Amino acid sequence: MYARIKLRDTVRVSPSKIGEDLEKTIESLLWEQFEGRLDKEYGMIIGIEKIEEIGEGRIIEGDGAIYFDVTFNAICFKPSLQEVVEGEIVEVVEFGCFVSIGPLDALLHMSQIADDYMVFDEKNKRLLGKETKKVLTEGNFVRARIVSLSLKEREPEKSRIGLTMRQPWLGAIDWIEEEVKKSRGEGVG
Repeated sequence: MYARIKLRDTVRVSPSKIGEDLEKTIESLLWEQFEGRLDKEYGMIIGIEKIEEIGEGRIIEGDGAIYFDVTFNAICFKPSLQEVVEGEIVEVVEFGCFVSIGPLDALLHMSQIADDYMVFDEKNKRLLGKETKKVLTEGNFVRARIVSLSLKEREPEKSRIGLTMRQPWLGAIDWIEEEVKKSRGEGVG
């Protein structure tokens, strides 16, 4: 899910920035250029960790800026199909809930929560199992598997991630803890 990657790119340092601390200026420009950028190969870049090398600057005729080839390390978030993830429910809606799994939110459709029929309780903004009486609300932590993934480079906000909890040892963390206690023969308390 999270990875450290090495990238190489060209950074334009405008004339107004010439004379300032070069490494700090380039680091700031890298943050502006890359933070939150979504790439199908690397995923979403969430931070610049370290600049490894700044090459010789080049001037292009008609432009007062200096262009530097820069090698740097970045931290990225790249979800993959079938990956098991944990996250917090940030919104409960009539068709399921949205789970924060890092810098992106994923949809947990109510049909993918449990083998039980889930009902939306609009007044209390929660999902309730008809037979099991299991409840999901905002702030609950869950473990789920990614079953659908569509990352949009040009419009990251339109990216879609689908989750399921309809497999053993997936579900709300407190549900899983109850199952562990039962399997060990401990009382549920």
